[in-house]
Amino acid sequence: MDKLSDRVKRLGYSQTFVMSNKAREMKAAGIDVISLTLGEPDFDVPDNIKQAAFDAINQNYSHYSPVPGFLELREAIAYKLKRDNHLDYKPSQICVSNGAKQAILNVLASVINDGDEVLLPAPYWVSYDEMVKMMGGNSVMLPTSYVTDFKITAEQLEEAITDKTKAILFSSPCNPSGGYYTYDELQSMAKVIAKYPHVTVISDEIYEYINYETKTTSIAQFPEIYEQTAVINGMSKAFAMTGWRIGYSACPEWLAKACEKIQGQMTSGANTVAQRASITALKTDPSEYKYMIDAFKTRRDLVFDLMKEIPGFKVVLPKAAFYFFPDISHYIGKTLNGTEIKDSDDFAMFLLENAHVGCVGGVSFGSPECIRFSYAASEEDLREAMKRIKDTLAPFN
Repeated sequence: MDKLSDRVKRLGYSQTFVMSNKAREMKAAGIDVISLTLGEPDFDVPDNIKQAAFDAINQNYSHYSPVPGFLELREAIAYKLKRDNHLDYKPSQICVSNGAKQAILNVLASVINDGDEVLLPAPYWVSYDEMVKMMGGNSVMLPTSYVTDFKITAEQLEEAITDKTKAILFSSPCNPSGGYYTYDELQSMAKVIAKYPHVTVISDEIYEYINYETKTTSIAQFPEIYEQTAVINGMSKAFAMTGWRIGYSACPEWLAKACEKIQGQMTSGANTVAQRASITALKTDPSEYKYMIDAFKTRRDLVFDLMKEIPGFKVVLPKAAFYFFPDISHYIGKTLNGTEIKDSDDFAMFLLENAHVGCVGGVSFGSPECIRFSYAASEEDLREAMKRIKDTLAPFN
C-alpha cells in the first residue's frame, strides 16, 4: 500500500539544498569544495539586533505571541513600509510568519483552488513552482533570457492572463537573476493587472535592500492594484538573520485576515525572541547595515570581471541581490570528461565533481540554460572558485 499522499508525490526536493548537501558530503570526505550554492549572507547578525534578543530573553518573552505577530512588530513593519517604500499599511494588514517562505504559502493557500493557474516569470526562486503544486495549482511559466535582463514585459504578461489565472508570483530584486523591475516597468505591469481584478499579485521583496543602483520600487505603490497585491518581505537577507525565521506579508484587509486564519491552524505565531529582535532591526536606520551591501557590491564587481573570462559563459552584471546567473547553453549537448551535458543541472554537477565548485543548475529556476552562483562568500574563495571553473573548462574550448 502506498501511504504517501498525491500532494507530497507531486513535490520535488529543493535543488539548492540538493547541491549544498552534495557539497557538504564531498567536504566531509576530505575534498576541498568551494560551495556557492546557498543564498545566505556570510555576515554575523549585527550586535544591536543580538542585544535586543538577549533583552527579550531576560524580559521573559517566552510565551505565545498573537498569531499575526506582536503588535509592536507589526507597527515597526508598517513604519518601515512607509519609510522605505511609501506604502500605507495598518498593523491589522500585516502577518508575521516563520520566514518569508511561510508568508508566501499563506497567501497562496488563501487564494488558490485546485486547478487555478499562477504565472511565474522565469527565472523564479526554486520553491515557487513547488509551492503552487502544494496548493493544488498549476504554474504557467513566462520565459525570459539574459538578453532581456531576465524580465518579462507588460505585453507578455497580458498575453498570459486568462480566466484561469489566479495569481502572479515574482521576486524583485530577483533570485536567481539579480535583476529588478524599474518603476516604469512595474507601472506598465500594474496597468495590465488592474484590468483583471481576479488576479492577485504576490510581490517577493526579500532582497529589497541589496540593490546597488537605486531604491527598489514595490508594485504595491500603484493604487490601482493595491487591493490586489500581497507584499512579501523578511529579515533573512538584509539583516543576515536567515536562521531566525522571521518573514511577513502586507496585504489588503481581506487577504491579511485569510493569512492569519491559515497560519493560526498551521504554526501560530513566530518565534517570540526573534520577533522582539526584529523590532530593533526594522527601526534602525538602514544605513547602519550598509556595510554588508558595500561588501556584496565589491564581491559582485570582482566576480563579474573574473566570470567574463570564463569561456562559454554569457553573463550580465546583476544590479541587486547576491547572485550571478550566467547562460551556459554553449556547453549543453556536449560531453565533458565523459559527462553528457543535457541541461544546466548536469553542468552544475560537472563543475562540482571536476572543479570542486558548488553552484545550482537552472532547471528548477525555470531556466535550464543557466546556472546560479551565490557570491555571499569571501573574496579569496570567489577568486579561487572562478579560477577553478576557468581552468576546468579551458580544454573544451
